Amino acid sequence: MRRPRWIGVLLIALAIAGGFAYLGKWQLTRAVEARQVGPQITETTHPLHDVLTPGKAIANDRVGQLVTVDATTVPADYVLIQDRDNNSGPRGWWVVAHAAVSDGPDAGAQLAVARGFTASRAVAIAMQQRLEASAPEDLSLTGRIQPTDPPEQPEDSLDGTPPMMRDLAVAILINHWTQLGDSPEFFEAYLVATNHVPDGLKPIYAPAPIQQRSIDWLNAFYAAEWAVFAGFAVYLWYRLTKDAWEREVEDMEAASEQASDHSDETQKVD
Repeated sequence: MRRPRWIGVLLIALAIAGGFAYLGKWQLTRAVEARQVGPQITETTHPLHDVLTPGKAIANDRVGQLVTVDATTVPADYVLIQDRDNNSGPRGWWVVAHAAVSDGPDAGAQLAVARGFTASRAVAIAMQQRLEASAPEDLSLTGRIQPTDPPEQPEDSLDGTPPMMRDLAVAILINHWTQLGDSPEFFEAYLVATNHVPDGLKPIYAPAPIQQRSIDWLNAFYAAEWAVFAGFAVYLWYRLTKDAWEREVEDMEAASEQASDHSDETQKVD
């Protein structure tokens, strides 16, 4: 059944459905983007005190944030973290320093700094011994801030070398650190330094956080509602057109029956 009126109604229904579909797409995009965490946050370098406060856990959206901080190392407190990945090649050791923030509102706060990587156990031990024998270093550090690992006791050494840890747990490091001052404060996170890497070590692989997306289910539900509305607009046109067509067919059949009855009566009279 082709009628200009119903073709016009179809165009209106399609326009309405298209509008609903657009709103559904927009709502679905919002459902994903509303929870987005990514490089647009972490790749702008900030002072450490703008990102993290001593004694408080790092916020999820600040994990991997590039930061700068001025700090002084404590040579006696270097530790080795074993079984660490460095993107490619064999696993190895991190050389981790104890540093005290030397400037800004958090001056005096204690910070763990991962300074470099080596795949050789012998090199790691030699580097630890060399750094422990050196003078304190005043460093302007840049790197990524990472959350502390869960506490784990270091493994005992069988050959007299210093004990090694598998996880960089600040709570355990505190027990080994010296020169903490009278009222020490601690950052519940550690810095993976991208500069001032000691000679003989490789920089620790510290990529930008992976772009993460999660779904806001309320917005996703709204998107589904718009899809239903779009489908209903087309279905409504279909039902109206079908009903009109059925009425026309019924009217045509009724008219045909009346014409047939009238013809029969005329023939009887003749």
